[in-house]
Amino acid sequence: MTERSRSLHGRSRRAFLGLVALALIVALAIPFARAGALAPAEPAEPAIPSAPMACEPDKTQASGAIYRICMPTFGWNGDLLVYAHGYVAANKPVGIPEDQMNLGGTYIPDAANFLGYAFATTSYSVNGLAIKQGLPDLVDLVSIFRAQHPTLKRVVLVGVSEGGLITTLGTEQYPAVFNGGLAACGPIGDFRRHANYVGDFRAVFDYFFPGLIPGSPVSIPDDLIANWSTFYTDNVVPVIHAPGSAISVTQLLDVTGVPYTPGDQATIDEGISQELWYNVQGTNDAVNKLGGQPFDNHDRVYAGSLNDAALNAGVQRFTASPSALTELEAHYQTAGRPLVPLVTLHTTKDQTVPYWHETLYRAKITANNWTFRHDNIAIDRYGHCNFTVNEIVAALQLLQQRLANPVSTPTATATATPTATATIAVTETPTPTATIAATETPTPTATATSSGMATETPTATASPTSTQTSTATARRTWLPVVLR
Repeated sequence: MTERSRSLHGRSRRAFLGLVALALIVALAIPFARAGALAPAEPAEPAIPSAPMACEPDKTQASGAIYRICMPTFGWNGDLLVYAHGYVAANKPVGIPEDQMNLGGTYIPDAANFLGYAFATTSYSVNGLAIKQGLPDLVDLVSIFRAQHPTLKRVVLVGVSEGGLITTLGTEQYPAVFNGGLAACGPIGDFRRHANYVGDFRAVFDYFFPGLIPGSPVSIPDDLIANWSTFYTDNVVPVIHAPGSAISVTQLLDVTGVPYTPGDQATIDEGISQELWYNVQGTNDAVNKLGGQPFDNHDRVYAGSLNDAALNAGVQRFTASPSALTELEAHYQTAGRPLVPLVTLHTTKDQTVPYWHETLYRAKITANNWTFRHDNIAIDRYGHCNFTVNEIVAALQLLQQRLANPVSTPTATATATPTATATIAVTETPTPTATIAATETPTPTATATSSGMATETPTATASPTSTQTSTATARRTWLPVVLR
């Protein structure tokens, strides 16, 4: 695997631009993400014409972050699209991640400006774990833009993966800054549990493949970080691909709850490579920023192996630092109370940021009687941010509906017990436009594994004749959406 200065969202940076291409066709207002390598083949999309735009020279914020503003040269609609990028390895220089700004010759600001929107993004003042610093940097960026363009009307925050969590926190904490948010593939449900998800994978990997990777789940040698790509290719890949390792690999994935498709080596390789990459590249940085290590499996009961007793007796144990947990709760956990419309988008078999984040976030939303401000669209597919263009169009249309018809207070139906899930079916008409129709499908329920992970299991199937329309009324009784 090549060295990746990539976001926590992996393929999501490629996703963003393909969506914008289609958005030009269907006249949607907000660009976002496009399908990744594991997505089904789609018809070729039309090229985005060159936009009349002007990007100012990159400048530096007070925090040290680098920001970029791009304006249409004419026809500005008065709105600003702010892009929250994803994870960048901590050992990379701070700067706008250009590999997250371009795809196939298309430039994200170019596409946004073509639609009439101003575009702004920031590098954040730090790489690696950048949530605590990234959100204030985005808020400051809006202030900078507003000072230059006082007629600014509306600000929409769009983020992917780590940027998806930043976007969700932005909708909860800064309603005077952001008018709405679209968060994809973000660890929005429980960030402490996400830290355990990554740590569990490394701990269980070390049990099944002892001594293969230097260091431990909570301490990574500096030379391994610097040379991980070569080390992984030369040392890890041959071992996990060896015929004698197949049973151990299957147990590793089953115990840790990392999604994969049995018999599909690509999904197996993707899950292992990504979880190990984030452990190696992110652990030391997280320990430094949190004031201690956050991984805790001291009382975890692992299950799913051929010999769980031996696994639990032999796996290495760790206890989280209280200071790290305090910092996580203070700055990295969502409250489940967005103060402006929020649409979240997630694949149900996301191996990097598992779908159970959406289940947990929805539980917070429901407990707060706050369902009227949140919509989750679940994509029934393997892969991190692995969306088709039509699915993303549906998500964007939904956000557009929420922004056009905001609900300011909870309603009596906001706490209705979910009994079915709305399925958005996108059909393209010759113009072309996209329409949303909703039919009822089983509601997923979460079941926790002994490793602390959660998997989705459907409830009873709803009547195929039952339908509902995606309207402002449906929003008040919103149920998670599954796209198939």
